[in-house]
Amino acid sequence: PLLRYVAGISRRISNAIVKHRDDNGPFNRREDLEKVKGLGAKTYEQAIGFLKITGGEELLDNSFIHPESYAVVERLFDYLEVRGDEPDLPARIETLRRKGNMSELADILRVGEPTLVDILEALAKPGRDPREDLPAPILRRDVLKMEDLQEGMVLSGTVRNVVAFGAFVDIGVKQDGLVHISQLADRYVKDPFKVVSVGDVVKVKVLSIDLDRGRIGLSMKGV
Repeated sequence: PLLRYVAGISRRISNAIVKHRDDNGPFNRREDLEKVKGLGAKTYEQAIGFLKITGGEELLDNSFIHPESYAVVERLFDYLEVRGDEPDLPARIETLRRKGNMSELADILRVGEPTLVDILEALAKPGRDPREDLPAPILRRDVLKMEDLQEGMVLSGTVRNVVAFGAFVDIGVKQDGLVHISQLADRYVKDPFKVVSVGDVVKVKVLSIDLDRGRIGLSMKGV
């Protein structure tokens, strides 16, 4: 399934999501995905922003906005005096994004400016996957699938997602690899967002390969 291309979603978990849907009917909210057997809290956190629920109960579930930012979006809608389903909302958001004072608006909404910019981008272009604009990873011809990886191999890749516990890097195989927060730098890292950003091209070393679980461990230390 296409679900396997989402960061953190292995073949086993993608099959479990499909089975849960087949057994219980369509998902009505993103929260329903937490009921899927085998989909743990960390996987849910890193993947849920890329899993859209069409025709569900929550309007924002059909966007690429992470649920952690829903409260900010609600404050934004209150500020703009909109419901969120107005046909002209994307155009209004685009105007705000281009002409508004982002620093001032971020203070009003009590959110960091980078997060606000991402939210406005998602609302202005609701059908666009934010990963489409990222640079393509620099691929090696001999690394096309997980089975081609070897521990100790040094590769170039593109950061696709940054979360509290590290960063997911596209190294040219179907499954993104995880650079755990402890492997982001040769120094102590408290906040991954201060070390890497989505779209960064980085050098990584392969630490571990788990074919059964579809997981790749990477490190940016000393490379």
